[in-house]
Amino acid sequence: MTGAKLDSSGTTLAVVAACQVLGYSDVHLALSEDHTWVVCGLDQQTSVEVTWHGKGNEDKRGIPVTYDAFNKSWLYVNGRPVVCDRYMEVASMVSSMNPGVNASTDSEEVLLLQQSLLWLMYDLRHINKYPMAIANLGDLEEMSPSLGRASPVMLYQEAIASNVNHYSNHHVYPYTCLAGYCYRNALYKQALQAWAKAAAVIKHYNYSRDDEEIYKEFLDIANELIPHIMRVVSTGIQAHSILKDPECFAQLLQFYDGICGWEEGSATPVLHIGWAKCLVNTMAKFESDVRARLKITCIDGEQDESGDESELHHKRSHHHEQQQQQQDQNGNTQSGVGCSPHVELSSAKMRGLRQLLLADKLNSQAVSLQLTAQSQVTVRQKRVSLGSSNAGGAEFETTQGRPKRNRRE
Repeated sequence: MTGAKLDSSGTTLAVVAACQVLGYSDVHLALSEDHTWVVCGLDQQTSVEVTWHGKGNEDKRGIPVTYDAFNKSWLYVNGRPVVCDRYMEVASMVSSMNPGVNASTDSEEVLLLQQSLLWLMYDLRHINKYPMAIANLGDLEEMSPSLGRASPVMLYQEAIASNVNHYSNHHVYPYTCLAGYCYRNALYKQALQAWAKAAAVIKHYNYSRDDEEIYKEFLDIANELIPHIMRVVSTGIQAHSILKDPECFAQLLQFYDGICGWEEGSATPVLHIGWAKCLVNTMAKFESDVRARLKITCIDGEQDESGDESELHHKRSHHHEQQQQQQDQNGNTQSGVGCSPHVELSSAKMRGLRQLLLADKLNSQAVSLQLTAQSQVTVRQKRVSLGSSNAGGAEFETTQGRPKRNRRE
């Protein structure tokens, strides 16, 4: 505890364990996707921050996680954390096991132990409300499949279902884990779809400096992974398989719409010229006839630009019926070639890009200017007693033990 051997989650877990030893059985661990704290009291309604001494976060120690802190904050998942029971706390330790022997080598024995323990807890239904533990198990199954067990994709889908059912779809990583698997296995259309869904979650938050981990995740997706896909599908055996598909273009628009929505209402901008260059280069890969087949509806809040909510509901219902008709017996959407998919854009920036994106010739400069224009941000009232000058420090080191994978392997 005094030798800086524990990160934020380890420190919080140690506090929970100490309270258990002392007989305070109501004290439990609360997990977001990049932070931990303690809950206690009747129905775990009392929350308490745990921080290191001497790390610049002393002002947060012992204070509650209030509405001002968690409202539209990804770090606190908008007040929808995984609140652990004793078994889930054990699962958090298992999920956070570090198999790294050194920077380039993992211990196979530790990985197999972690996998076996997670399956044990899975079978006992101790992680059915713990999306990231299920997703981590999916990652482990990809590396070393277990005979007769669920496939990685099934586990990722189960993690997403847990997120939707128990946390109102406020967690991002279940989608990025699925997308990462699809990317590594050259299932590029499915990867784009999962990334678009991840961005649809993040747009309900306001970006802040505390969101460094998820910002780096989306930046890597936009500026490295998606451009890599575009290069791969431009030549060889997969040439134009995605670039001729308007559904893939729609998924890209939804991805960037989510990022722009994340920026709106935030005190800190998200998008810069690096984002814009990659967006323009990616969009330019799609020919005008492919982009023109896309049906775009611009919505503002719960209404479209005409202000007729019933008309928007009618459009959504009609689109849903069309999608059902286009699905095969396995629930997969049929080839996008020749169809006219529909996409809804809700962010101000992407709504402003509508005509530019559908034009015969893509005006790269105009698109870049629109994307990097100063956002319609509003400086929110400072979160009471929760300010920190150490956003990237030890307080925010944990990512629920997500395995660090080379996504291009």
